[in-house]
This record gives sequence, C-alpha cells and structure tokens, in this order.
Amino acid sequence: MSNPDTKLLASGIQTGGSPLPPVALPEFSSPLFSSLKQRSPALIALLAHLPGVIFAAILVASGIQVTLPGLILIVSLCAALLAWLWQLPLWWRFINLFFLPLVGFALYLQNQTVAIDPNWYLAAFLILALTSIGAVRTRVPLYLSSPRAADELALRLPQNGRLIDLGCGLGGPLARIHEQRPDSRLAGIEAAPLNWLFAWLRLKFSGAKADIRFGNLWTANLADYDIVYAYLSPAPMARLWDKALLEMKPGSLFISNSFSVNGVDTSFDPDELIEISQPGDLSHAQLLIWRMR
Repeated sequence: MSNPDTKLLASGIQTGGSPLPPVALPEFSSPLFSSLKQRSPALIALLAHLPGVIFAAILVASGIQVTLPGLILIVSLCAALLAWLWQLPLWWRFINLFFLPLVGFALYLQNQTVAIDPNWYLAAFLILALTSIGAVRTRVPLYLSSPRAADELALRLPQNGRLIDLGCGLGGPLARIHEQRPDSRLAGIEAAPLNWLFAWLRLKFSGAKADIRFGNLWTANLADYDIVYAYLSPAPMARLWDKALLEMKPGSLFISNSFSVNGVDTSFDPDELIEISQPGDLSHAQLLIWRMR
C-alpha cells in the first residue's frame, strides 16, 4: 500500500491463486497528536485511560453489575490497547496495563489486617521521583551500561583523552574507565538528583578526574571531547545527532549504546558496530560508533 498514513500488518493471504488485500492499521498522525506524542508521551498514556473510564462509568450508570476489579480490568485493557494502537513505547503499554491493577491491589491490602504502613508508599514515591524525575522531561529511563561497554570505551580513548557520558546514571561506566585509563579526563551529566549524587560520590571517592554535573544534557558543549557516549532511548537520538554534528570536532567519536539515530539519511549509518551482549542476554546490546568528519 502506498498510503503513508497506514501501517501494513499483513502482506496478504493466498487464497485460490489471488492474495487477499493486506490488513492495515490506521495511524494517528494529526499534527497536534504527533506533537503531543513526541513531547509528552506520559500525557498521551494518561489520555489512553479516558475511553475505558467513560465505558466503565456507562456500565455503572446503566445498572450492569460489574465488580470493581472488573471495572479496573476494563480500563486497563482499554488503556493498554490504545497505547499499542498509538504506537507508544513498549514500557508505556505495560504501564497502562498494570498500573491500575497494582493500585487496586495496594488498596485491597490496606483494608486487610496486614495493612502496609503508608510511610512505605511515601518512601517509594520519593525514591522513584529522585531517580526518575528526569525521565519525565527527557523521555530517557535509567539504563545501566554493561562492563563490556565501558571496556570498549576505554580502548578507544586516546592518551589523556576526554570523554563525556550523557545521562551517566549511577556512574558505573565512568568508574570502570577510570580504573583502566587513569590518564583520562571524564565528565558526566545526569538529570535525576539521586542518580547524580550517587555518581558524584562514586567518582569522587575513586579519585577519578571526573566532572559530574547535575543538569540537562542539551546544555553540554560537546566540542571539548574525544568521545561522546550516550545510552539514552530512541526519543532524543535524532536531536542529539544534530547537536553532535554541530559541536563535535573532526576525528572524535560519537558512541551510542543500542539506539540508532532516527530520522536521518542512511548515509549516516555507523562506521563501526560492536556487539557487547553476553550469550542469553535479551537486550542484544551493541555499540554504534560514528567518527565525526
């Protein structure tokens, strides 16, 4: 099919010598919806609950007997289905499917004799906020790089080279690179407060020459570094590639863990691809390496 606003689900089924027409799923591509999905997938995921809530309210108002767990299941299934139809990232589909049932289960436990102390909920919320609040703005969850990824980065650093980890998380790769290359000058930037503090303390007490900053990766100047490393998510990669093209010096390396550059010409395919996943590792992690020109 040539319609750009449809997604092909099946290429056709052969019956009696003639294929059936392909089944196509319409995409929601209005400018407003597309903009919202790019800028605020959390809002779109929240809006996906609305049809299920309306349907559940209609059932209750019409006098149809549906248990509370049944209503929760209806809303969650509708929200997960819409998240799939709207092509939200995989984690939002699972969040929409399981969030309300987990809330309902927690409320059920509160009414039992073994009720959970409310302070635990507060503690869990604060930990989640301090480790993940940056993901709301950047659409980048916390991913932890493997030791193999850090080893490959250390191998490619020139003598007294400079490396920055955009979204350095808990500082694991930087600490490992320092162990192997104490001559290197390292930097990291992290948007989640607790992750940043952990990484800062980790590098501070390791004796590394590392500048661990709390803030937004878009404020970092990439011109000073021999290697720019990022383990982010698909969402910011096209914009980050544009930033790398504008700021990075010729001969420096832009290295992305697992996520390719989206929305650019195929002539920008990586110069090198390194498989770093271990046997049985479902992540299929790899390093995509571009040498800037």
